[in-house]
Amino acid sequence: MKSLKDLDLKGKRVLMRVDFNVPLKESRDWKVPPTALYRVADDTRIQAALPTIKYCIEKGGKLILMSHLGRPKGKIDLSLSLKPVAERLSELLGKDVRFMPCCVGEENEKASKEMQEGDVMLLENTRFHSEEKNNDPEYAKKLAKLGDVYVNDAFGAAHRAHASTEGVAHLFEEKSPGFLMEKELKYLKDALQSPERPFIAILGGAKVGDKLGVIDNLLKSVDKILIGGGMAFTFFKSLGYSIGDSILEEDKVGLTKELLDKAGEKIMLPEDIVAGDKFEATADSKYVNAKSIPHNWRGMDIGKSTVKKYIDELKSAKTIIWNGPMGVFEFNKFAYGTKALADFIGKLGRKGVTIIVGGGDTVSAVKKFRIDRFLTHVSTGGGASLELLAGKELPAIRVLST
Repeated sequence: MKSLKDLDLKGKRVLMRVDFNVPLKESRDWKVPPTALYRVADDTRIQAALPTIKYCIEKGGKLILMSHLGRPKGKIDLSLSLKPVAERLSELLGKDVRFMPCCVGEENEKASKEMQEGDVMLLENTRFHSEEKNNDPEYAKKLAKLGDVYVNDAFGAAHRAHASTEGVAHLFEEKSPGFLMEKELKYLKDALQSPERPFIAILGGAKVGDKLGVIDNLLKSVDKILIGGGMAFTFFKSLGYSIGDSILEEDKVGLTKELLDKAGEKIMLPEDIVAGDKFEATADSKYVNAKSIPHNWRGMDIGKSTVKKYIDELKSAKTIIWNGPMGVFEFNKFAYGTKALADFIGKLGRKGVTIIVGGGDTVSAVKKFRIDRFLTHVSTGGGASLELLAGKELPAIRVLST
């Protein structure tokens, strides 16, 4: 796989896939036209792509950016237009970013050929075309006409074999990952292949089904896996515990039991739980033994004994991967477990421990508790990072090597 720095970009049209799948908010300025009713609410993913974008500009490339936003289901949905993203990117770059209201066509081809070195153009949402998710080869060919060189910096979409992430890459001789993609691969792959030990994984979140492959693959390299969040209750069920009304994936009970048998002492489960009488911020709460959550109560967070046990385990860690919160941290009453671990992990980060965080909810948590600046790497890809941790080959990365 070539590096971006191996490519000659001067005077070339650089077709770059980025991940600008950012949250938008409605503008309250009544003076703006209807097409400008939305603004970027969080530009984290745009900021993450800036090093690659600026490098291409500085090297004399003519930059054509493409991205998806949301799930428009192959139809035009102006609430998911990338126009507000073009406006925000213009502000960040301090130069005009031309917005094209379509992804393909003669007008785009003409515009791309008229670009000057250092110009930047952003295409409309690739998913406004049903051919994108279908990885339609004809659609990929139309996209390929816009560039001379292909760069993929969209790690968040690297697990999708779509036209703009996988199909189009086959049509270029000169192609490479961007700097963000390289950084993601470096940290996640290095963590799995040559971690400094002890190496501990913290896995939470609601669904155990999303993490079974990750757990199975991590067992080959980690020293411990600390389990929390809603996924813990499927493990409890497999051990015959009473889980009350807690979230459960019934069809995964057998698989979780197999994993526990395979893992032995490598997997640690919560020993106490904060239960709520309903799934609301104002719910009544109480601490209960993890083996016996009462009927009509549901697990909402890990308890204080579990927090202490997990922190004791983390004290000696040299490498930590964290994916998934320990509870419903969005509700203050049930945020203690996630916050306590986040605070301690932040302290470890300040001491030089390698800490890699991934998953949208986990990233939201570390930002909420203001420890993100102490972490080694915060992944921009939820699904992509999970699949990489599960040992899967990501299609948008594989094609860059062919």
